[in-house]
Amino acid sequence: MQNISSLITAFTRLGLFLRQFPKGTGPESGAEAPELGKLNNAYFKEFSEILEQEPVLNPWFTAESLMKALKGIASMLEEEVLQKWLQPYGIKALASGEQRTVGLVLAGNIPMVGFHDMMSVLASGHRVLAKPSSKDDRLIRKVAEILTAIDPALGSRISFTDETLSGMDAVIATGSDNSARYFEYYFRKLPHIIRKNRNGVAVLTGKESEKELAALGEDIFTYFGMGCRNVTKLYIPEAYDLKVLLGVLDSFHPLYQHHKYGNNVDYYRTIYLMNQVTFLDNGVLLLKEDPAITSPVGVVFYERYSEIGFVQQELELHRQEIQCIVSSDPEIKDAIIPGSTQIPMPWDYADGVDTIRFLMELA
Repeated sequence: MQNISSLITAFTRLGLFLRQFPKGTGPESGAEAPELGKLNNAYFKEFSEILEQEPVLNPWFTAESLMKALKGIASMLEEEVLQKWLQPYGIKALASGEQRTVGLVLAGNIPMVGFHDMMSVLASGHRVLAKPSSKDDRLIRKVAEILTAIDPALGSRISFTDETLSGMDAVIATGSDNSARYFEYYFRKLPHIIRKNRNGVAVLTGKESEKELAALGEDIFTYFGMGCRNVTKLYIPEAYDLKVLLGVLDSFHPLYQHHKYGNNVDYYRTIYLMNQVTFLDNGVLLLKEDPAITSPVGVVFYERYSEIGFVQQELELHRQEIQCIVSSDPEIKDAIIPGSTQIPMPWDYADGVDTIRFLMELA
């Protein structure tokens, strides 16, 4: 049985540990927080080595991507943020007989993308049984180990498996549209949350500043566009000159040097040329007019509009495919500002499904 106060204390300490890496602090810089001395002695060097190895084992997980992921998670683990997130639920400590085992099928598209689900299960008082993606199993396991060192009682409710999930009372699974159909069938008899492909969209007005367009570039290119919150579709006014946007996005051209990303751009450029498809190209990104929401890596789709009402209808029509909406237009409901897609808070639930509420109903 564990109360929310002790859980918040443990996750806040974990946040302090993770925050050292993007900022370059820690024992080697002499700038570590005093309460991290023992934890750093045990884990700082080991965690640093994992971060160095990860880009070799998974080339999509570059040093920059890893630092952004750590920074994003650390921002969730500030004490005030955790309090704001969890207090409204009135979560009560669960006796061992009330705890349920929740199976987590974790994605591997961006570093530690499954961390929020793991934290949510622990916050609700239940046990985690996680099956990590082979593309992202080292960091999440190590973070769980560090959390266990911080709070052994919390860590005792975390376990991992490389086998097919079994023996759980509920499931949260994340995957592609194809795998989601399998999950829906396989876990049909259990309470579940099944997440499918979703992406971010942006609605431009033509009045955006260069700074806002550069921030939109972060929404497009962070994690090479592979996250569910990355912008893969633009809605633009009829007269909008896309060359203005591409000119601003030229600053992201170094990404083309990443061989996997560059290969994707080259592949789709070749396909479009062979099929005489019209597209725009600034060397690091292809823009193609297309009604679909999800575009391939290295490509962003766009659609023109003459009235904002058309966009509002489209957003409603495709809401099951959209994770977040970027726009500075006040007429776009629930939109967030450019540059903020990759820094969600704990209450920004994937697919709009309140994970904590789902988990509390299991007890």
